[in-house]
Amino acid sequence: MDPRRLLIFRTVVRQGSIGAGARELGLTQPAVSQHLAALEKEVDTQLLLRSSSGITPTEAGQCLFHHAETISATLRAAQDELADITALCRGTVRFATFPSAAAVLLPPAIQSIAKTAPGVEVSFDELEPAEAISALLSGDIDVAMVFRYTDTDISTEGTLEWIPLFEDEVMLVLPAEDPRAASCNVELSAFAKDPWIAGCARCRSHLLKSAVKAGFEPNIRHSTDDYHVIQRLISHGAGVALLPGIAREAYCCSSVAFRSVPELEKRTIGLLARPGALRIPAVAALVSALTEEAKVRVAEREKEEPCREES
Repeated sequence: MDPRRLLIFRTVVRQGSIGAGARELGLTQPAVSQHLAALEKEVDTQLLLRSSSGITPTEAGQCLFHHAETISATLRAAQDELADITALCRGTVRFATFPSAAAVLLPPAIQSIAKTAPGVEVSFDELEPAEAISALLSGDIDVAMVFRYTDTDISTEGTLEWIPLFEDEVMLVLPAEDPRAASCNVELSAFAKDPWIAGCARCRSHLLKSAVKAGFEPNIRHSTDDYHVIQRLISHGAGVALLPGIAREAYCCSSVAFRSVPELEKRTIGLLARPGALRIPAVAALVSALTEEAKVRVAEREKEEPCREES
C-alpha cells in the first residue's frame, strides 16, 4: 500500500471533499482523484462515496482512515524528533492535562523548563483523560497527563507509552458542619442516602463501582467536572462527592471537609505519549520537569498528619 496515497486519502476524509483536500495538499483535484482511484484499486474495495456535497468514507474507508491517522501521528513524531535534534532542543511541546493537575503541577514545571531549557515552549490544552487520549492518537498533542483508577478501561490507549508519576488519594467531601465530618476516616456506606455529585466519565464510573461495593446505588443529582463548583455545591448542602487529593490542593473551600475513606483505592496520575515521543529532547525536558514536580508533591504529602484539619 502506497503510504503517500494513504496520507492523501486521510487529508481528503478530514476535509470532507476532494477539492478541499487537494487545496490543503497543494495538488490539483484530478491528481488527488487519480491517487484515490489507485488506492481503491490497490485495496480492491471502495473507500469513498462521492456526492455533490462532498465525500463519505465507507465502512472500509473509515477503518483505513483510523490506520492512516496512526501512521500520520507516527510520521509527525519522527519529524518532530529530527527537528528538535537539529534545532538543539528548540521547539514547542503540545501538552494537555485535566484541571487540577493543570493548576498544581503544570505552572512550576513550566517555570523549571524556562530555567533549564529556555528554548522549549510549552503549549497547553485542558482536556479530561478521554479527550487527551484522542488528541494523542490523532497527533494533535505530544504528551498528556491523565489519571487512572484500578478499574479504568485502558483499551482505548492502544500503543501509547505510560509513565506513572504518583498515587493520588480519593477522598469523600462533605459539608464541614456535617456531624459525620468529625471523624478523620469515614465509611462510604454511611452516605448511601445522600445526594451525590459526579465528575468526569472516569470519576463517575469509579463512584458507581465504589458505591456498589459498599452496598448501595448512589443518587447522582448533579454532574460537573469543575472542582470549584462541586465544593460550592457541597458547602450549600447540595450533596456529597468523591474528589482526589490533588483537587484539594488546587482549590479547597473552607466550608467543606475532605475525609479519608479507607475502603477506596488510590488513583494513579501519570503521563501518556506516542511511541518514540519521549526520545524528543523538548518532550523529554517537559516530562523531566513534571516528574520532578510530582516527586515534590509526594514528599510534601508524606509530611502531612494522618488526620487533616480543614484550612
